[in-house]
Amino acid sequence: MAKYLVIVESPAKVKTIKKFLGANYEVAASNGHVRDFPKSQFGIDVEHDYEPKYITIRGKGDILANLRKEVKKAEKIYLATDPDREGEAISWHLMEALKLSGKKVYRITFNEITKTAVKESLKHAREIDMNLVDAQQARRMLDRMVGYRISPLLWAKVKRGLSAGRVQSVALRIICDREEEINAFIPEEYWTLDAAFQIPGERKPLIAKYYGEQDTKRILKTAAEVEAVKKDCEKAEFQVSDVKKGERIKKAPLPFTTSTLQQEASKVLNFSTQKTMRLAQQLYEGVDIKGNGTVGIITYLRTDSTRVSEEAENMARSYITEKYGEQYAGEGTVKKGGQKIQDAHEAIRPTDVARTPLEIKESLSRDQFRLYQLIWKRFMASRMTPAKYETTSVKIDGNGHRFTVAASKVIFDGFMSVYTMDDEDKAENRTLAKSIDKDTKLSLKEFDGEQHFTQPPAHYTEASLVRTLEELGIGRPSTYAPTITTILARHYVIKENKNLYVTELGEVVNKMMKEAFPTIVDVNFTANMEALLDGVSEGTVDWKTIVSNFYPDLEEAVQNAEKELEE
Repeated sequence: MAKYLVIVESPAKVKTIKKFLGANYEVAASNGHVRDFPKSQFGIDVEHDYEPKYITIRGKGDILANLRKEVKKAEKIYLATDPDREGEAISWHLMEALKLSGKKVYRITFNEITKTAVKESLKHAREIDMNLVDAQQARRMLDRMVGYRISPLLWAKVKRGLSAGRVQSVALRIICDREEEINAFIPEEYWTLDAAFQIPGERKPLIAKYYGEQDTKRILKTAAEVEAVKKDCEKAEFQVSDVKKGERIKKAPLPFTTSTLQQEASKVLNFSTQKTMRLAQQLYEGVDIKGNGTVGIITYLRTDSTRVSEEAENMARSYITEKYGEQYAGEGTVKKGGQKIQDAHEAIRPTDVARTPLEIKESLSRDQFRLYQLIWKRFMASRMTPAKYETTSVKIDGNGHRFTVAASKVIFDGFMSVYTMDDEDKAENRTLAKSIDKDTKLSLKEFDGEQHFTQPPAHYTEASLVRTLEELGIGRPSTYAPTITTILARHYVIKENKNLYVTELGEVVNKMMKEAFPTIVDVNFTANMEALLDGVSEGTVDWKTIVSNFYPDLEEAVQNAEKELEE
Protein backbone atom coordinates (compact mmCIF):
# COMPACT_ATOMS: atom_id res chain seq x y z
CA MET A 1 0.00 0.00 0.00
CA ALA A 2 1.53 3.33 -1.13
CA LYS A 3 2.08 5.69 1.82
CA TYR A 4 3.17 8.75 -0.10
CA LEU A 5 1.44 10.63 -2.91
CA VAL A 6 3.36 12.67 -5.52
CA ILE A 7 1.29 15.00 -7.71
CA VAL A 8 2.82 16.12 -11.02
CA GLU A 9 1.38 18.24 -13.83
CA SER A 10 1.53 15.98 -16.83
CA PRO A 11 0.38 12.36 -17.21
CA ALA A 12 3.49 11.74 -19.36
CA LYS A 13 5.66 12.05 -16.24
CA VAL A 14 3.64 9.65 -14.08
CA LYS A 15 5.18 6.38 -15.35
CA THR A 16 8.72 7.71 -15.37
CA ILE A 17 8.61 9.09 -11.84
CA LYS A 18 6.77 6.08 -10.41
CA LYS A 19 9.55 3.87 -11.75
CA PHE A 20 12.17 5.96 -9.90
CA LEU A 21 10.34 6.00 -6.56
CA GLY A 22 9.14 2.45 -6.07
CA ALA A 23 6.20 0.83 -4.28
CA ASN A 24 5.79 3.26 -1.36
CA TYR A 25 4.86 6.06 -3.70
CA GLU A 26 1.72 6.67 -5.75
CA VAL A 27 2.15 9.22 -8.57
CA ALA A 28 -0.84 11.12 -10.04
CA ALA A 29 -1.22 14.01 -12.51
CA SER A 30 -3.27 17.21 -12.28
CA ASN A 31 -3.15 17.73 -16.07
CA GLY A 32 -1.91 21.31 -15.67
CA HIS A 33 -4.04 24.01 -14.03
CA VAL A 34 -7.07 22.97 -11.98
CA ARG A 35 -8.52 26.38 -11.07
CA ASP A 36 -8.82 29.68 -12.93
CA PHE A 37 -11.05 32.73 -13.25
CA PRO A 38 -14.59 32.01 -14.45
CA LYS A 39 -15.09 32.43 -18.22
CA SER A 40 -18.31 34.40 -17.88
CA GLN A 41 -17.34 36.91 -15.18
CA PHE A 42 -14.48 39.28 -14.46
CA GLY A 43 -13.50 37.16 -11.45
CA ILE A 44 -11.69 39.94 -9.55
CA ASP A 45 -13.49 41.72 -6.71
CA VAL A 46 -12.39 45.32 -7.24
CA GLU A 47 -14.47 46.57 -4.26
CA HIS A 48 -12.86 44.16 -1.78
CA ASP A 49 -9.10 44.62 -2.12
CA TYR A 50 -8.94 42.95 -5.54
CA GLU A 51 -9.66 39.47 -4.21
CA PRO A 52 -9.47 36.94 -7.05
CA LYS A 53 -12.34 34.49 -7.45
CA TYR A 54 -11.24 31.07 -8.70
CA ILE A 55 -13.42 28.21 -9.86
CA THR A 56 -12.59 24.66 -10.93
CA ILE A 57 -11.76 24.59 -14.63
CA ARG A 58 -14.43 22.83 -16.66
CA GLY A 59 -13.57 19.16 -17.16
CA LYS A 60 -11.23 19.02 -14.15
CA GLY A 61 -13.88 17.82 -11.67
CA ASP A 62 -13.12 14.12 -12.22
CA ILE A 63 -9.39 14.62 -11.96
CA LEU A 64 -9.83 16.46 -8.64
CA ALA A 65 -12.23 13.76 -7.36
CA ASN A 66 -9.61 11.07 -8.12
CA LEU A 67 -6.88 13.12 -6.48
CA ARG A 68 -9.06 13.54 -3.36
CA LYS A 69 -9.35 9.74 -3.06
CA GLU A 70 -5.57 9.38 -3.34
CA VAL A 71 -5.02 12.15 -0.79
CA LYS A 72 -7.21 10.33 1.77
CA LYS A 73 -4.95 7.26 1.56
CA ALA A 74 -1.63 9.14 1.78
CA GLU A 75 0.43 9.94 4.86
CA LYS A 76 2.47 12.59 3.07
CA ILE A 77 1.73 14.54 -0.08
CA TYR A 78 4.44 15.91 -2.36
CA LEU A 79 3.46 18.58 -4.88
CA ALA A 80 5.90 18.16 -7.79
CA THR A 81 4.56 20.60 -10.40
CA ASP A 82 7.00 22.39 -12.75
CA PRO A 83 9.90 24.32 -11.20
CA ASP A 84 8.76 27.84 -12.14
CA ARG A 85 6.26 30.45 -10.91
CA GLU A 86 3.41 28.89 -12.80
CA GLY A 87 4.24 25.48 -11.33
CA GLU A 88 4.36 27.01 -7.85
CA ALA A 89 0.91 28.55 -8.43
CA ILE A 90 -0.52 25.22 -9.65
CA SER A 91 0.75 23.58 -6.43
CA TRP A 92 -0.98 26.26 -4.36
CA HIS A 93 -4.23 25.87 -6.32
CA LEU A 94 -4.05 22.10 -5.73
CA MET A 95 -3.57 22.76 -2.05
CA GLU A 96 -6.71 24.92 -2.01
CA ALA A 97 -8.82 22.71 -4.31
CA LEU A 98 -7.94 19.51 -2.44
CA LYS A 99 -8.25 21.24 0.97
CA LEU A 100 -4.81 20.07 2.04
CA SER A 101 -4.14 22.52 4.88
CA GLY A 102 -3.47 20.66 8.10
CA LYS A 103 -2.07 17.68 6.21
CA LYS A 104 1.62 16.85 5.71
CA VAL A 105 2.18 18.62 2.39
CA TYR A 106 5.56 19.37 0.83
CA ARG A 107 6.65 21.11 -2.33
CA ILE A 108 9.44 19.49 -4.34
CA THR A 109 11.05 20.65 -7.59
CA PHE A 110 13.49 19.02 -9.96
CA ASN A 111 15.12 20.43 -13.05
CA GLU A 112 15.34 17.13 -14.90
CA ILE A 113 13.34 13.93 -14.77
CA THR A 114 16.12 11.54 -13.80
CA LYS A 115 16.29 9.14 -10.88
CA THR A 116 19.01 11.15 -9.11
CA ALA A 117 17.21 14.50 -9.51
CA VAL A 118 13.81 13.17 -8.37
CA LYS A 119 15.22 11.34 -5.33
CA GLU A 120 17.38 14.34 -4.41
CA SER A 121 14.33 16.64 -4.56
CA LEU A 122 12.59 14.57 -1.84
CA LYS A 123 15.50 15.36 0.51
CA HIS A 124 14.97 19.08 -0.09
CA ALA A 125 11.17 19.19 0.29
CA ARG A 126 9.94 22.64 1.39
CA GLU A 127 6.80 24.70 1.87
CA ILE A 128 5.06 26.43 -1.01
CA ASP A 129 6.79 29.73 -1.76
CA MET A 130 3.94 32.27 -1.59
CA ASN A 131 6.08 35.00 -3.17
CA LEU A 132 6.30 32.95 -6.37
CA VAL A 133 2.58 32.17 -6.19
CA ASP A 134 1.71 35.85 -5.74
CA ALA A 135 3.90 36.88 -8.65
CA GLN A 136 2.01 34.41 -10.83
CA GLN A 137 -1.36 35.55 -9.44
CA ALA A 138 -0.49 39.18 -10.14
CA ARG A 139 0.55 38.35 -13.73
CA ARG A 140 -2.64 36.37 -14.29
CA MET A 141 -4.76 39.23 -12.87
CA LEU A 142 -3.06 41.92 -14.96
CA ASP A 143 -3.58 39.78 -18.07
CA ARG A 144 -7.19 39.18 -17.05
CA MET A 145 -7.83 42.91 -16.54
CA VAL A 146 -6.42 43.81 -19.94
CA GLY A 147 -8.15 40.95 -21.74
CA TYR A 148 -11.48 41.32 -19.99
CA ARG A 149 -11.82 45.10 -20.15
CA ILE A 150 -10.31 45.79 -23.60
CA SER A 151 -11.48 42.80 -25.68
CA PRO A 152 -15.21 43.81 -25.54
CA LEU A 153 -14.15 47.23 -26.85
CA LEU A 154 -12.45 45.60 -29.82
CA TRP A 155 -15.60 43.56 -30.38
CA ALA A 156 -17.75 46.67 -30.38
CA LYS A 157 -15.44 48.88 -32.44
CA VAL A 158 -13.73 46.45 -34.83
CA LYS A 159 -15.27 42.96 -34.93
CA ARG A 160 -16.31 40.11 -32.68
CA GLY A 161 -13.92 37.44 -31.53
CA LEU A 162 -10.87 39.70 -31.21
CA SER A 163 -8.75 39.85 -28.13
CA ALA A 164 -6.27 42.16 -26.49
CA GLY A 165 -3.56 40.83 -24.24
CA ARG A 166 -0.97 42.57 -22.14
CA VAL A 167 2.10 41.01 -23.75
CA GLN A 168 0.56 40.18 -27.12
CA SER A 169 -0.47 43.82 -27.71
CA VAL A 170 3.13 44.95 -27.20
CA ALA A 171 4.43 42.20 -29.50
CA LEU A 172 1.95 43.36 -32.15
CA ARG A 173 3.09 46.94 -31.71
CA ILE A 174 6.76 45.97 -32.13
CA ILE A 175 5.90 44.26 -35.44
CA CYS A 176 3.79 47.24 -36.60
CA ASP A 177 6.56 49.72 -35.75
CA ARG A 178 9.02 47.71 -37.83
CA GLU A 179 6.57 47.61 -40.72
CA GLU A 180 6.30 51.43 -40.59
CA GLU A 181 10.08 51.75 -40.62
CA ILE A 182 10.25 49.51 -43.68
CA ASN A 183 7.57 51.52 -45.48
CA ALA A 184 9.24 54.83 -44.68
CA PHE A 185 12.68 53.65 -45.75
CA ILE A 186 14.40 55.45 -48.64
CA PRO A 187 17.22 53.41 -50.20
CA GLU A 188 20.55 55.10 -50.90
CA GLU A 189 22.95 54.16 -53.65
CA TYR A 190 26.53 53.10 -52.92
CA TRP A 191 29.24 51.22 -54.82
CA THR A 192 31.87 48.63 -53.98
CA LEU A 193 35.07 48.40 -55.99
CA ASP A 194 37.29 45.32 -56.08
CA ALA A 195 40.69 45.23 -57.75
CA ALA A 196 42.60 42.17 -58.99
CA PHE A 197 46.36 42.47 -58.46
CA GLN A 198 49.04 40.24 -59.93
CA ILE A 199 51.68 39.07 -57.43
CA PRO A 200 55.08 38.34 -59.01
CA GLY A 201 55.57 34.59 -59.37
CA GLU A 202 51.98 33.69 -58.39
CA ARG A 203 49.35 32.32 -60.76
CA LYS A 204 46.23 33.41 -58.92
CA PRO A 205 45.52 37.13 -58.70
CA LEU A 206 44.86 38.76 -55.32
CA ILE A 207 41.41 40.37 -54.99
CA ALA A 208 41.38 43.43 -52.71
CA LYS A 209 38.59 45.81 -51.73
CA TYR A 210 38.70 49.60 -52.14
CA TYR A 211 39.23 51.23 -48.74
CA GLY A 212 39.68 54.93 -49.46
CA GLU A 213 42.41 57.56 -49.47
CA GLN A 214 45.23 55.96 -47.49
CA ASP A 215 44.12 56.53 -43.86
CA THR A 216 40.63 57.82 -44.54
CA LYS A 217 37.85 55.33 -45.23
CA ARG A 218 35.61 56.45 -48.06
CA ILE A 219 32.25 55.24 -49.31
CA LEU A 220 31.74 55.53 -53.05
CA LYS A 221 28.26 56.91 -53.69
CA THR A 222 27.99 57.12 -57.49
CA ALA A 223 29.23 55.56 -60.73
CA ALA A 224 31.11 58.80 -61.46
CA GLU A 225 33.10 58.50 -58.21
CA VAL A 226 33.99 54.90 -59.11
CA GLU A 227 35.19 55.99 -62.58
CA ALA A 228 37.33 58.76 -61.03
CA VAL A 229 39.07 56.25 -58.73
CA LYS A 230 39.69 53.85 -61.64
CA LYS A 231 41.17 56.68 -63.72
CA ASP A 232 43.44 57.69 -60.83
CA CYS A 233 44.68 54.13 -60.49
CA GLU A 234 45.25 53.30 -64.18
CA LYS A 235 48.86 54.50 -64.28
CA ALA A 236 49.60 54.10 -60.56
CA GLU A 237 52.30 51.86 -59.16
CA PHE A 238 50.96 49.65 -56.41
CA GLN A 239 52.85 48.11 -53.57
CA VAL A 240 52.09 46.39 -50.27
CA SER A 241 52.40 49.03 -47.53
CA ASP A 242 51.61 46.78 -44.58
CA VAL A 243 51.14 43.11 -43.70
CA LYS A 244 49.78 42.39 -40.24
CA LYS A 245 49.63 38.90 -38.82
CA GLY A 246 47.68 38.18 -35.69
CA GLU A 247 45.63 35.66 -33.81
CA ARG A 248 42.06 35.90 -32.70
CA ILE A 249 39.91 33.58 -30.72
CA LYS A 250 36.26 32.77 -31.12
CA LYS A 251 34.59 31.97 -27.83
CA ALA A 252 32.43 28.92 -27.32
CA PRO A 253 28.68 29.68 -27.36
CA LEU A 254 26.61 29.73 -24.17
CA PRO A 255 24.35 26.73 -23.54
CA PHE A 256 20.71 27.24 -24.53
CA THR A 257 18.07 29.23 -22.68
CA THR A 258 14.43 29.06 -23.82
CA SER A 259 14.86 32.10 -26.03
CA THR A 260 18.15 31.07 -27.69
CA LEU A 261 16.85 27.54 -28.26
CA GLN A 262 13.77 28.93 -30.03
CA GLN A 263 15.94 31.22 -32.17
CA GLU A 264 18.48 28.58 -33.15
CA ALA A 265 15.85 25.89 -33.84
CA SER A 266 14.09 28.39 -36.09
CA LYS A 267 17.30 29.26 -37.98
CA VAL A 268 18.82 25.79 -38.26
CA LEU A 269 15.81 23.45 -38.28
CA ASN A 270 13.12 25.84 -39.50
CA PHE A 271 10.87 25.06 -36.48
CA SER A 272 8.23 27.50 -35.24
CA THR A 273 8.58 28.55 -31.59
CA GLN A 274 5.48 26.51 -30.80
CA LYS A 275 6.90 23.36 -32.40
CA THR A 276 10.25 23.78 -30.62
CA MET A 277 8.50 24.03 -27.25
CA ARG A 278 6.25 21.06 -27.94
CA LEU A 279 9.21 18.82 -28.86
CA ALA A 280 11.33 20.08 -25.96
CA GLN A 281 8.46 19.28 -23.59
CA GLN A 282 8.46 15.69 -24.88
CA LEU A 283 12.22 15.36 -24.43
CA TYR A 284 11.95 16.78 -20.91
CA GLU A 285 9.00 14.66 -19.78
CA GLY A 286 10.47 11.43 -21.00
CA VAL A 287 11.12 9.34 -24.08
CA ASP A 288 11.08 5.57 -24.23
CA ILE A 289 14.74 4.68 -24.79
CA LYS A 290 15.47 1.08 -25.81
CA GLY A 291 16.91 -0.78 -22.86
CA ASN A 292 16.31 2.10 -20.40
CA GLY A 293 12.53 2.53 -20.31
CA THR A 294 11.16 6.09 -20.17
CA VAL A 295 13.68 8.79 -19.25
CA GLY A 296 13.76 12.57 -19.42
CA ILE A 297 16.67 13.34 -21.74
CA ILE A 298 16.88 17.15 -21.38
CA THR A 299 16.56 19.49 -18.40
CA TYR A 300 13.61 21.86 -17.80
CA LEU A 301 12.80 23.81 -20.96
CA ARG A 302 11.62 27.12 -19.52
CA THR A 303 14.63 29.02 -18.27
CA ASP A 304 16.51 32.25 -18.81
CA SER A 305 19.62 31.07 -16.98
CA THR A 306 22.85 29.82 -18.60
CA ARG A 307 24.11 28.34 -15.33
CA VAL A 308 25.19 24.69 -15.33
CA SER A 309 25.30 22.46 -12.24
CA GLU A 310 28.68 21.33 -11.01
CA GLU A 311 27.75 17.71 -11.60
CA ALA A 312 26.86 18.35 -15.27
CA GLU A 313 30.02 20.44 -15.64
CA ASN A 314 32.21 17.53 -14.42
CA MET A 315 30.32 15.01 -16.52
CA ALA A 316 30.89 17.12 -19.65
CA ARG A 317 34.55 17.73 -18.86
CA SER A 318 35.41 14.04 -18.47
CA TYR A 319 33.43 13.15 -21.62
CA ILE A 320 35.22 15.82 -23.70
CA THR A 321 38.65 14.86 -22.35
CA GLU A 322 38.05 11.22 -23.17
CA LYS A 323 36.50 11.69 -26.61
CA TYR A 324 38.33 14.77 -27.93
CA GLY A 325 41.40 15.20 -25.75
CA GLU A 326 42.52 17.38 -22.84
CA GLN A 327 43.13 20.44 -25.03
CA TYR A 328 39.41 20.58 -25.93
CA ALA A 329 38.04 20.74 -22.38
CA GLY A 330 37.26 24.39 -21.69
CA GLU A 331 36.18 26.46 -18.72
CA GLY A 332 32.70 27.12 -20.11
CA THR A 333 31.68 30.62 -21.18
CA VAL A 334 29.96 32.70 -18.52
CA LYS A 335 27.17 35.13 -19.30
CA LYS A 336 27.51 38.66 -18.03
CA GLY A 337 24.35 38.94 -15.95
CA GLY A 338 22.12 41.86 -16.83
CA GLN A 339 18.63 41.76 -15.35
CA LYS A 340 17.83 39.30 -12.58
CA ILE A 341 17.13 35.86 -13.99
CA GLN A 342 15.12 33.14 -12.31
CA ASP A 343 18.33 31.47 -11.26
CA ALA A 344 16.77 28.52 -9.53
CA HIS A 345 17.14 27.17 -13.04
CA GLU A 346 19.87 25.87 -15.21
CA ALA A 347 20.49 26.14 -18.92
CA ILE A 348 18.78 23.61 -21.18
CA ARG A 349 21.13 20.63 -21.54
CA PRO A 350 21.13 16.86 -21.96
CA THR A 351 20.49 15.05 -18.65
CA ASP A 352 23.32 12.67 -19.52
CA VAL A 353 26.03 13.72 -21.99
CA ALA A 354 27.02 10.11 -22.60
CA ARG A 355 23.61 9.63 -24.22
CA THR A 356 24.73 10.83 -27.65
CA PRO A 357 22.16 11.73 -30.31
CA LEU A 358 23.23 8.90 -32.62
CA GLU A 359 23.00 6.31 -29.88
CA ILE A 360 19.31 7.03 -29.23
CA LYS A 361 18.31 8.03 -32.76
CA GLU A 362 16.22 4.84 -33.12
CA SER A 363 14.11 5.76 -30.07
CA LEU A 364 13.25 9.31 -31.23
CA SER A 365 11.05 10.73 -33.97
CA ARG A 366 12.94 12.59 -36.72
CA ASP A 367 12.15 16.03 -35.26
CA GLN A 368 12.85 14.96 -31.67
CA PHE A 369 16.22 13.67 -32.84
CA ARG A 370 17.07 16.92 -34.65
CA LEU A 371 16.18 19.03 -31.64
CA TYR A 372 18.00 16.77 -29.18
CA GLN A 373 21.08 16.81 -31.42
CA LEU A 374 21.01 20.62 -31.48
CA ILE A 375 20.77 20.80 -27.66
CA TRP A 376 23.43 18.13 -27.14
CA LYS A 377 25.94 19.72 -29.53
CA ARG A 378 25.36 23.22 -28.20
CA PHE A 379 25.88 22.09 -24.60
CA MET A 380 29.05 20.15 -25.45
CA ALA A 381 30.41 23.12 -27.39
CA SER A 382 29.67 25.46 -24.47
CA ARG A 383 32.00 23.38 -22.27
CA MET A 384 34.88 23.40 -24.80
CA THR A 385 37.85 25.63 -25.55
CA PRO A 386 37.63 28.60 -27.95
CA ALA A 387 38.57 28.21 -31.61
CA LYS A 388 41.79 29.95 -32.71
CA TYR A 389 42.35 31.72 -36.00
CA GLU A 390 45.50 33.06 -37.57
CA THR A 391 44.63 36.36 -39.24
CA THR A 392 46.44 38.27 -41.97
CA SER A 393 45.52 41.73 -43.20
CA VAL A 394 47.24 43.44 -46.10
CA LYS A 395 47.18 47.09 -47.18
CA ILE A 396 47.97 47.95 -50.81
CA ASP A 397 48.67 51.58 -51.76
CA GLY A 398 49.02 53.39 -55.08
CA ASN A 399 48.62 57.02 -56.09
CA GLY A 400 47.04 57.97 -52.76
CA HIS A 401 44.42 55.18 -52.89
CA ARG A 402 44.31 52.16 -50.61
CA PHE A 403 42.94 48.65 -51.15
CA THR A 404 42.78 46.07 -48.37
CA VAL A 405 42.45 42.32 -48.11
CA ALA A 406 42.03 40.17 -45.02
CA ALA A 407 42.13 36.42 -44.50
CA SER A 408 41.98 34.06 -41.59
CA LYS A 409 42.45 30.37 -41.15
CA VAL A 410 41.58 28.04 -38.32
CA ILE A 411 44.67 26.85 -36.45
CA PHE A 412 42.74 25.13 -33.64
CA ASP A 413 39.07 24.21 -34.06
CA GLY A 414 38.16 23.98 -30.34
CA PHE A 415 34.39 23.92 -29.84
CA MET A 416 33.86 24.09 -33.62
CA SER A 417 34.76 20.39 -33.82
CA VAL A 418 31.26 19.83 -32.42
CA TYR A 419 29.20 22.88 -33.29
CA THR A 420 29.43 25.62 -35.88
CA MET A 421 27.11 28.56 -35.64
CA ASP A 422 26.36 29.69 -39.21
CA ASP A 423 28.16 29.76 -42.53
CA GLU A 424 30.63 32.37 -41.35
CA ASP A 425 33.21 29.72 -40.53
CA LYS A 426 33.33 28.43 -44.07
CA ALA A 427 33.99 31.92 -45.40
CA GLU A 428 36.68 32.63 -42.84
CA ASN A 429 38.95 29.82 -43.82
CA ARG A 430 41.11 31.34 -46.57
CA THR A 431 44.83 31.95 -46.80
CA LEU A 432 46.93 34.46 -48.69
CA ALA A 433 49.94 33.73 -50.88
CA LYS A 434 53.10 33.12 -48.87
CA SER A 435 55.13 35.44 -51.10
CA ILE A 436 53.33 38.59 -49.96
CA ASP A 437 55.28 40.83 -47.65
CA LYS A 438 55.79 44.54 -47.07
CA ASP A 439 57.00 46.48 -50.17
CA THR A 440 56.04 43.70 -52.63
CA LYS A 441 55.28 45.44 -55.97
CA LEU A 442 51.96 44.47 -57.55
CA SER A 443 50.51 45.13 -60.98
CA LEU A 444 46.85 46.03 -61.37
CA LYS A 445 44.99 43.66 -63.71
CA GLU A 446 41.35 44.74 -63.62
CA PHE A 447 38.56 46.38 -61.63
CA ASP A 448 35.15 45.10 -60.68
CA GLY A 449 32.72 47.83 -59.57
CA GLU A 450 29.25 46.96 -58.33
CA GLN A 451 26.24 49.13 -57.55
CA HIS A 452 24.27 48.50 -54.33
CA PHE A 453 21.41 50.10 -52.46
CA THR A 454 21.05 50.30 -48.69
CA GLN A 455 18.42 47.85 -47.44
CA PRO A 456 15.49 48.59 -45.12
CA PRO A 457 15.43 46.81 -41.74
CA ALA A 458 14.34 43.19 -42.13
CA HIS A 459 10.82 41.97 -41.34
CA TYR A 460 10.58 40.20 -38.02
CA THR A 461 10.70 36.43 -37.99
CA GLU A 462 9.55 34.39 -34.98
CA ALA A 463 13.20 34.03 -33.99
CA SER A 464 14.07 37.73 -34.22
CA LEU A 465 10.84 38.70 -32.43
CA VAL A 466 11.72 36.38 -29.54
CA ARG A 467 15.20 37.92 -29.39
CA THR A 468 13.71 41.44 -29.32
CA LEU A 469 11.14 40.58 -26.64
CA GLU A 470 13.91 39.11 -24.51
CA GLU A 471 16.26 42.08 -25.03
CA LEU A 472 13.48 44.51 -24.10
CA GLY A 473 12.58 42.46 -21.01
CA ILE A 474 9.02 41.74 -22.16
CA GLY A 475 7.40 38.46 -21.19
CA ARG A 476 9.26 35.50 -19.74
CA PRO A 477 10.55 32.21 -21.19
CA SER A 478 7.15 30.55 -20.84
CA THR A 479 5.31 33.38 -22.64
CA TYR A 480 7.21 33.78 -25.95
CA ALA A 481 5.64 30.84 -27.82
CA PRO A 482 2.00 31.41 -26.65
CA THR A 483 2.29 35.15 -27.43
CA ILE A 484 3.36 34.52 -31.02
CA THR A 485 0.83 31.71 -31.43
CA THR A 486 -1.96 34.04 -30.27
CA ILE A 487 -1.22 36.94 -32.63
CA LEU A 488 -1.02 34.47 -35.53
CA ALA A 489 -4.25 32.72 -34.50
CA ARG A 490 -6.10 36.06 -34.29
CA HIS A 491 -4.88 36.94 -37.80
CA TYR A 492 -3.25 40.15 -36.58
CA VAL A 493 -0.09 38.86 -38.19
CA ILE A 494 0.55 36.35 -40.94
CA LYS A 495 3.67 34.32 -41.62
CA GLU A 496 5.15 33.96 -45.10
CA ASN A 497 8.57 32.35 -45.68
CA LYS A 498 9.43 32.78 -42.02
CA ASN A 499 8.68 36.54 -42.15
CA LEU A 500 5.89 38.06 -40.04
CA TYR A 501 3.64 40.62 -41.78
CA VAL A 502 0.94 42.71 -40.13
CA THR A 503 -2.56 42.25 -41.57
CA GLU A 504 -5.06 45.07 -42.06
CA LEU A 505 -6.86 43.80 -38.97
CA GLY A 506 -3.59 43.89 -37.01
CA GLU A 507 -3.00 47.49 -38.09
CA VAL A 508 -6.50 48.56 -37.00
CA VAL A 509 -6.15 46.86 -33.60
CA ASN A 510 -2.66 48.29 -33.05
CA LYS A 511 -3.78 51.81 -34.02
CA MET A 512 -6.69 51.60 -31.63
CA MET A 513 -4.54 50.27 -28.78
CA LYS A 514 -1.96 53.03 -29.34
CA GLU A 515 -4.66 55.69 -29.34
CA ALA A 516 -6.73 54.48 -26.41
CA PHE A 517 -4.23 52.55 -24.27
CA PRO A 518 -0.80 54.05 -24.88
CA THR A 519 0.68 52.71 -21.62
CA ILE A 520 -0.41 49.13 -22.24
CA VAL A 521 1.34 48.96 -25.59
CA ASP A 522 4.31 50.92 -24.27
CA VAL A 523 7.45 48.79 -24.31
CA ASN A 524 9.05 50.37 -21.23
CA PHE A 525 5.85 50.18 -19.21
CA THR A 526 5.52 46.46 -19.98
CA ALA A 527 9.19 45.74 -19.21
CA ASN A 528 8.86 47.68 -15.94
CA MET A 529 5.81 45.56 -15.06
CA GLU A 530 7.96 42.42 -15.53
CA ALA A 531 10.54 43.90 -13.17
CA LEU A 532 7.81 44.56 -10.58
CA LEU A 533 6.59 40.97 -10.89
CA ASP A 534 10.17 39.82 -10.31
CA GLY A 535 10.08 42.00 -7.19
CA VAL A 536 6.99 40.13 -6.00
CA SER A 537 8.68 36.76 -6.50
CA GLU A 538 11.65 38.01 -4.44
CA GLY A 539 9.35 39.26 -1.69
CA THR A 540 10.25 42.97 -2.08
CA VAL A 541 7.00 44.17 -3.73
CA ASP A 542 3.43 43.54 -2.57
CA TRP A 543 1.38 41.99 -5.36
CA LYS A 544 -1.88 43.73 -4.44
CA THR A 545 -0.10 47.10 -4.76
CA ILE A 546 0.74 46.40 -8.42
CA VAL A 547 -2.80 45.30 -9.19
CA SER A 548 -4.50 48.18 -7.35
CA ASN A 549 -2.24 50.76 -9.05
CA PHE A 550 -2.86 49.31 -12.49
CA TYR A 551 -6.62 48.84 -12.52
CA PRO A 552 -8.02 52.38 -11.92
CA ASP A 553 -5.95 53.83 -14.80
CA LEU A 554 -7.04 51.00 -17.09
CA GLU A 555 -10.70 51.50 -16.11
CA GLU A 556 -10.50 55.24 -16.86
CA ALA A 557 -8.86 54.59 -20.25
CA VAL A 558 -11.58 52.05 -21.12
CA GLN A 559 -14.36 54.52 -20.28
CA ASN A 560 -12.76 57.26 -22.36
CA ALA A 561 -12.25 54.85 -25.24
CA GLU A 562 -15.90 53.78 -25.17
CA LYS A 563 -16.92 57.39 -25.73
CA GLU A 564 -14.20 58.60 -28.07
CA LEU A 565 -13.19 55.75 -30.35
CA GLU A 566 -15.04 55.55 -33.62
CA GLU A 567 -15.89 52.22 -35.16
